[in-house]
Amino acid sequence: MPSVVVEEPAPAQWHRVLTLLADVSLFVGTRSVWTQAATHRLPVAAVVSVCYASILVCGVLTLVVRGARALARLDLCVLVTAVTLTLCAWIMLHSGGDEADLTTQAARELLAGHAVYGQPWPWLFSHGVALTPTVSGGYDFTYGYPPLAPLLTVPLLWLGHGGAPATAVSTGALVVATVTLWRMLPVPWRSAATMACLGFAFLPSYGRLGYPAILALALLVPVVVRWPRIGWGGRLGAAGVARAACLGAACAAQQLPWFLAPFLLAGIYAVRRGELGPRAAGAVVLRVVGVAVTVWVLINAYFVVHEPRTWLAGVALPLTQGAVLHGQGLVGVSLYLTNGGDRLDWYSHASMLLAAGLLALFVLFVRRLGPAATVLPWCAFYVATRSQDGYYLMMTPLWLAAAVTAPLQEFAGAWQPRPRLLSGSRRRPARLTAALLTLAPALVSAVVAVTGSPPLRMQVVAVHRAGPGAVSRLALQVTNTGGRALAPHFTLTTGQGMDPYWSIAAGPATLPAHTTARYELRPPSGRFGLPRPDTRIRLRAFTADPQTLSSTDVRDALEPSR
Repeated sequence: MPSVVVEEPAPAQWHRVLTLLADVSLFVGTRSVWTQAATHRLPVAAVVSVCYASILVCGVLTLVVRGARALARLDLCVLVTAVTLTLCAWIMLHSGGDEADLTTQAARELLAGHAVYGQPWPWLFSHGVALTPTVSGGYDFTYGYPPLAPLLTVPLLWLGHGGAPATAVSTGALVVATVTLWRMLPVPWRSAATMACLGFAFLPSYGRLGYPAILALALLVPVVVRWPRIGWGGRLGAAGVARAACLGAACAAQQLPWFLAPFLLAGIYAVRRGELGPRAAGAVVLRVVGVAVTVWVLINAYFVVHEPRTWLAGVALPLTQGAVLHGQGLVGVSLYLTNGGDRLDWYSHASMLLAAGLLALFVLFVRRLGPAATVLPWCAFYVATRSQDGYYLMMTPLWLAAAVTAPLQEFAGAWQPRPRLLSGSRRRPARLTAALLTLAPALVSAVVAVTGSPPLRMQVVAVHRAGPGAVSRLALQVTNTGGRALAPHFTLTTGQGMDPYWSIAAGPATLPAHTTARYELRPPSGRFGLPRPDTRIRLRAFTADPQTLSSTDVRDALEPSR
């Protein structure tokens, strides 16, 4: 009999396009790595050049291969190229930022048997490392994250000084997260993992800065992939226990997983209750929580025993430190569009209320909102006092994992609480009303925050110069228009973010209500160089109790008279 040749099935066109997009995303940021390597490390430059060739060849083959298996092999080639480029970038740029320096110093203190939390390390910030100013007029020089990242950094301290050991942990975690997500996704979707994790140079740059959130991301990947199946049939099994352990470890790496965990647990309960009933669903969730909490306690146990009070304050620090407004979210209204406000605390209230409201909304409408469980928690940060885009950006691979492996049909039978109000004949208007009422407290708080008025009215009355383009001292007339005494702290900014505070050479530390006083300020470095003429210069005054911001433009006042 003649042999039968079975042809390999052709890949879907969208699979080709996805592989091609992942391949193209590797061009972003690669040239800068090659440029630096060509000057300082020729072997690395040679490897990057080979990666360029790999990108080109993969691009051609992606469009011409006939079989699905061949395209799957190209997906693997794109992944290997992406990992290689990420490691090359780390070799060239591994000193890290403030997060890496703090994590590495925490690891050194841990190895030496010293306290980790509540210990200021100002010398880490003496060479241009970014500072975190607080509304009380100081800076936060302490470690403010759970301890898993320093624990993993300890074995890598031999890599050298600076933040290199911490950046090695976070970059390695990102590579592991990418490979894990790539392996766990269905074959046609795997290049999406390469693109989301290593493409466009976004997440690798955070890895090279040493962010502990990247470690948390790596631990959350196996949790989020097919997360509605956790506890299926009422049993966790070895895989379920491992995923619960990863959730606990992620919560011991950084605080962002604390906001995601309630959504996942509520979703697991809803899906399992629809399948098994309330008692069995509750038992599944309790087992998940039990494993996660056990792992979290084990990782934190040393610090709970040796420095309980400072450990507790340290892991809660991002919520309590009183850092100044910063970010790309709603706080931009008070920072850039208006002259500040006297109700900045309401941004925090709005953030907490929005997180609670979104969780309640998720529970009420889990059949519709279930796939968005990995996105909803980060919406609360948009109205927070610290609304940096990294809070959302660093967790975007989890969005992909949920989109591919937790589609809408997974929640078709999920349990939803249905009060009589939401199950009557006029269900749609009632549900819309319930959604609006759930989010209304956050909306009201946000409106209160952005509509506040600056309590201090400031005017430059004298400028002492250190030369034609530099200021050595500044005299202000400041009026407290509010009804409470305020202790202002001043700075001049020339863009986004906050520059170091100026010292008060003369003037009262506390300005009583409805009082005017004269202040003399000195720049932190002894002189303030005027930027180019088209740069906006803002004089800002922060107060801690209550938390307020007053701003005014001072460019014209600082210009030398012509």
